[in-house]
Amino acid sequence: MLVDNGVHGDSRVQKTAASAAAAGWDVVLLGRGAAQTWQLGDAQVRLVPTPSPLAKGSHTARRRWLRGPLGYPPSGIAPIRAQKVKAWQADLRTRRAEATLAKAGGLRPRLLAAESALAKVTSRWVSFRYWQLNRKPRTFHGPWDRTVTRMWQATMGDRAWRRLAPHLWDFELAFGPEIDKLKPDLIHANDFRMLGVGARAALRARAAGRDVKLVWDAHEFVPGIRPLPQNARWNPAIQAHEREYAPYADAVVTVSDNLAELLRKEHGLAVTPTVVLNAPAGLSAAAADAPDLRAACGLGPGVPLVVYSGAAAVQRGLDIMVEALPTLGDVHVAFVVNAPTEAYVSGLVARAEKLGVADRLHVLPYVPHDQVVRFLSSADVGIIPIHHWPNHEIALITKFFEYAHARLPMVVSDVRTMAETVLATGNGEVFRAEDLDDFVRAVRAVLADPARYQVAYDKPDLLETWTWERQFAILDETVYARLA
Repeated sequence: MLVDNGVHGDSRVQKTAASAAAAGWDVVLLGRGAAQTWQLGDAQVRLVPTPSPLAKGSHTARRRWLRGPLGYPPSGIAPIRAQKVKAWQADLRTRRAEATLAKAGGLRPRLLAAESALAKVTSRWVSFRYWQLNRKPRTFHGPWDRTVTRMWQATMGDRAWRRLAPHLWDFELAFGPEIDKLKPDLIHANDFRMLGVGARAALRARAAGRDVKLVWDAHEFVPGIRPLPQNARWNPAIQAHEREYAPYADAVVTVSDNLAELLRKEHGLAVTPTVVLNAPAGLSAAAADAPDLRAACGLGPGVPLVVYSGAAAVQRGLDIMVEALPTLGDVHVAFVVNAPTEAYVSGLVARAEKLGVADRLHVLPYVPHDQVVRFLSSADVGIIPIHHWPNHEIALITKFFEYAHARLPMVVSDVRTMAETVLATGNGEVFRAEDLDDFVRAVRAVLADPARYQVAYDKPDLLETWTWERQFAILDETVYARLA
């Protein structure tokens, strides 16, 4: 099994590996990171060091004759020159102090003054050249870059990613030899980076006479990924990479019916991908020793608590929860996020301080995936305030199922699939994305009568369908068993 992250925090990958091993498969999960190995149930996890020199681009090793003609070459000489000038100035300070103590007269003080002036001028020149080296780093979003992108697409077709995003080869160079050593019978590749790595490994194995099957687990719709800022090449490159290797998959798995249909059309798949929802284990199967969210926030049982659990990013819409706090009276907000100290979250904390509500905002790190449901269950409302982006419209995201098994009423933005599901099941309120007043309305409605929404979870077989046990059975019985 292959994934392009450090495994920790990727609940779908962890659950798949552990469940497959429990079902009798010999599972080795290869992730990205500093070399280490551990057990995940009966599955073995190995992190593979993945140097990424190709991510820098060859332009970083060339002189910038147009943008910084007087700058130092990118050879490492700049910091050496800067440090030498500092050492020269430090030596001059020492020599001037010695001359002062010796009450030196005559030519010596004038020579030291002249040398100090020269050192000052040299320091400014070195600083200027250093600045020229580093000013306005090269980006890939201008007219020239769009022209280059179109040129490579026209001349190379789907192979153009080799020119537009050559650092995708860094994954191949790190993971490829490890896969070949394992000699797998089945490769389960998660997302587009590992699709290419898995496809090439399967090709090598087949050329060596081994019948290796490839399962591609597509977690998102690549054409709908938010573009990287200042890089016009990235999205066309990853789309081309995915199109090149999608035909090599013996089976395709994904996370929603809408995404399955998009993938079928995008890649001309003969068979619609199998849908395996990223559902959690039910509350009864959750780790009994899970911590308590309310206790972690230092709150008693009667204090209103709404929670967001998941990745923290601008497009996830967490800012609306902070902006609502002055209007929501005694309501507390908890963010259970992947990066509690990164700039975006720190900015939210600073904003809460400015609004005078910092004492009602609690930022907490992830807990292990088998503890999430029980951990969240002491909150009053689960919030999903994500913005309108293509990938947000087409799937029920992980936190939706986690909130449901924690029996939390939900307040969700009006992204299509999630809003439709909430309105159909009656387990929460929908608000217009990025509309503060409508968000406050929805939160107040749910807090006023939570039982009205919680009763939706008593519908026969609803939560049972939304369990990982039920979903893995689909993967094991209709995909793995067929390919074995």
